[in-house]
Amino acid sequence: MTPDELHTHIETVRRLKTDTDTLEAKSAVGGLPQNLWRSLSAFSNTRGGSVVLGIEERTGNVVGVKNAARMQHELGCMCADMDPSIRPRIQSHRIEGHMVVTAEVPEIDKQVKPCYYKSAGYVNGAYVRVSDGNRKLSPYEVHMMLSGRGQPKDDEVPVAGTDTDDLDPRIVRGFLSRLRRRPNGHFSKLSDDKILRTVKVLVPERNHYVCSTAGILALGKYPQQFFPALGITFVVYPGMKVGEPGGGNERFLDNERIDGPIPSMLGPTLRVLRRNMKTRSVVRGLYRADTDEYPLTALREAIVNALAHRDLSQWGQGSPVQVQLFSDRLIVHNPGGLYGPVTVESLGKEGISASRNLLLLKILEDTPTGGRNVVCENRGSGVGAMLQALRSAGLPDAEFEDKISTFRVTIYNTPAQKGRRAEILAMLRTYGDLSAAEVARRLRMSAVGARKWLATMRDDDLIEATALGKSKNMKYRVKG
Repeated sequence: MTPDELHTHIETVRRLKTDTDTLEAKSAVGGLPQNLWRSLSAFSNTRGGSVVLGIEERTGNVVGVKNAARMQHELGCMCADMDPSIRPRIQSHRIEGHMVVTAEVPEIDKQVKPCYYKSAGYVNGAYVRVSDGNRKLSPYEVHMMLSGRGQPKDDEVPVAGTDTDDLDPRIVRGFLSRLRRRPNGHFSKLSDDKILRTVKVLVPERNHYVCSTAGILALGKYPQQFFPALGITFVVYPGMKVGEPGGGNERFLDNERIDGPIPSMLGPTLRVLRRNMKTRSVVRGLYRADTDEYPLTALREAIVNALAHRDLSQWGQGSPVQVQLFSDRLIVHNPGGLYGPVTVESLGKEGISASRNLLLLKILEDTPTGGRNVVCENRGSGVGAMLQALRSAGLPDAEFEDKISTFRVTIYNTPAQKGRRAEILAMLRTYGDLSAAEVARRLRMSAVGARKWLATMRDDDLIEATALGKSKNMKYRVKG
């Protein structure tokens, strides 16, 4: 850490009177804080961050540490007690006549998360950074991170008590027909049962074959007989928030539960979406054309991705894919965050793809939905197609949010607007009151930059603060 960077950190604490999502200040007057491992874990599991010892958290005053060399040694030992061990850059600095100790903690590779404190164990020793504090990971979030260390096999698990009678004959015929038409001819002379066993629609259990989880979800007659929650819930809300009543005091305008195998759920879901969507007019040259509020291609890709990439472990089997339609946006979310090397930033980029449910994706690429169409291509092109459809419709890019245990896609129905002000206003309308640190995190900008924009927009009477003065609890909302 350079002296200029350290000065910037100190000024940030003095201005905000608190820590941030990437900065932890401690006075450390009594020695190394014994719970500092929580911040080490949180920074390692989130986006990395800096620890500054010898600085008052609430004032930014430089109080210094008594023995900088000893503090560095003890901090290094604590880092070695993490699993996996972390290797931050630890330094001593003299500033304002005092010695302070700093540590720059990098985010660890997704393949070895979560980083936790050995003495506390997985359940109590793993944290993530949220705003200016550390939040302990839930057991499910720990499970999701651990599953990212290797290829999950939850879609290959046998479904007890099933056989080929639980598969939909029409979908199976289309599936087998596509396999037999493959150019290599591998499946052309095999029996139906042999093909289903080869591609793991049927898997061994003790001395006989039963359907795999992927086989039931893709080709089953009624998968919800075995997995009651693995469907789609669809709710239309009258306003921009859950619970916000409409003009007639109604809580929601439509409410549907859609069940069946994955290929059979797509059509009904898109139909109910279209039934509840508005039309909007787009002027092209001299002519005006009416078009859907949301492009169906983008909606289909968002729903397919949710169904195909959702978590199928026992932890996630109690949650359906949820589709929520608000007055200003549509949200699709599912259990299970991003898997493998894929990050929010890399979504839709060429050459970056990973599948939590390899078997399910493999089956779905040959599972027909009617005619010549299949459920998905399984080529990592879905997000790219979604973004292209939105851009062609003049809508902003979808917003992706990975919450470790859940993944959410938000699609807005207002034409794309340029500029940071529009982004901040849209975010405050969507999420309600947010602090400067939360705005900075969501827009991936510096805390200083976020505060400057918020101050300017407040001066222009676009937003208002929820607290007076410089309260650390201050948040902002759209005015009016």
